[in-house]
Amino acid sequence: MNIQSINPATGEVLETFTETSAAEIERILATAHAEFLAWRDVPFAARGHLMRKAGAVLRAHKAEYARTMALEMGKPIVQGEAEVDKCAVTCDYYAEHAEAFLAPQPRQTDAAKSYVRFDPLGPVLAVMPWNFPFWQVFRFAAPALMAGNAAVLKHASNVPRCALHIEGVFRDAGFPPGLFATVLVGPASVGGLIADPRIVAVTLTGSEHAGRQVAERAGHELKKTVLELGGSDPFIVLADAEVAAAARTAADARLVNSGQSCIAAKRFIVVEPVADAFIGRFADELRARRLGDPLARDTQVGPQARVDLRDDLHRQVAESIKRGARLVLGGEVPAGRGAFYPPTMLSAVDKGMPAFDEETFGPVAAVIRAKDEAAAIRLANDSEFGLGAALWTRDLARAEQLAARIEAGAVFVNGLVKSDPRLPFGGIKRSGYGRELSEYGIREFVNIKSVWIA
Repeated sequence: MNIQSINPATGEVLETFTETSAAEIERILATAHAEFLAWRDVPFAARGHLMRKAGAVLRAHKAEYARTMALEMGKPIVQGEAEVDKCAVTCDYYAEHAEAFLAPQPRQTDAAKSYVRFDPLGPVLAVMPWNFPFWQVFRFAAPALMAGNAAVLKHASNVPRCALHIEGVFRDAGFPPGLFATVLVGPASVGGLIADPRIVAVTLTGSEHAGRQVAERAGHELKKTVLELGGSDPFIVLADAEVAAAARTAADARLVNSGQSCIAAKRFIVVEPVADAFIGRFADELRARRLGDPLARDTQVGPQARVDLRDDLHRQVAESIKRGARLVLGGEVPAGRGAFYPPTMLSAVDKGMPAFDEETFGPVAAVIRAKDEAAAIRLANDSEFGLGAALWTRDLARAEQLAARIEAGAVFVNGLVKSDPRLPFGGIKRSGYGRELSEYGIREFVNIKSVWIA
């Protein structure tokens, strides 16, 4: 079976790859396990030296990697460069902090000495998505490798060159050959990889459907999983919000990565006193964003990653309009080739419409009016998802009180939701479980071991 990468801006086939054979997978798994047995004994300082070199490789090849992302999944080139930079920063962060995050922790018990230590587990399978093809991998790989684990990457099938670039980063940085390895296989092969006894745990970023499949198979094998799934993040604008700033950030939060982000703001919940003013300014901001060739440096919104994804997004828009939503702008598939979809706004959105109930993975903003603050919080929580949330108000003390009531893994006040290596990242409800990044993320794939000495 072959795997193809297709340019979503043109529909042209970029490259064709041969799927990794069963014999090669066996070699990759055997090598990963063997390298892990040696790597777990390598001192943190030596691991950190190589991880900093990985950051240097990323920075040196930033333009090449950003171009590959633009070609394979349509990311605007400037955003791709920023993504590579963020990966490099995260490599540096874990190179500096991993040892402290995993330092033994003394405990006072009835023993002469007792403590908790954090030991690596072994090769971890990473099933990763196409939307942030470098960042999603590095936010797992940097802490996992610094913790002493090995990693096997099964990347999305539409970004195979990105996957091979990432493997090359660790190779060029001087990591042991095979400690981080890529397998080019389709989704049907994931179950067999999870079942292999050399794979000790699985991390997945992706859809709810993929998460269910991975969790089911990993549960059968009794293997640890971390799942970072979809989101329908609320962006709550209260009556005392700075409306102009909220509208500018709302456009950024909805259109990041051409709208294809799990933590992009998707449901814009605005209290009545400022609803008209916000909607007008928000629409102006969306209209001003440039849709076009992802290789052009002035492009702000590129194509969707695949035509079928664009068409499914348009179905959600059309169905929401059919059920009573009002189209404010956009909402039409552009003529010509490519998987493009314009920035789109729907108002009068309510429960029972796809734009409210489902994750809209593209540049579609759903505006929902709320009678007051209490209604806004109820609407924000009225979702199967719980990944991130943004809250806009000048009353920061009140914002902290409301943050405790919002059902999400992160709440950002007067800013857009984003991941940061210094903060834990993950969700609740159908947005998954477990955490990435910070000290919490690096401790997901370790054996938290108690040691008691009489």
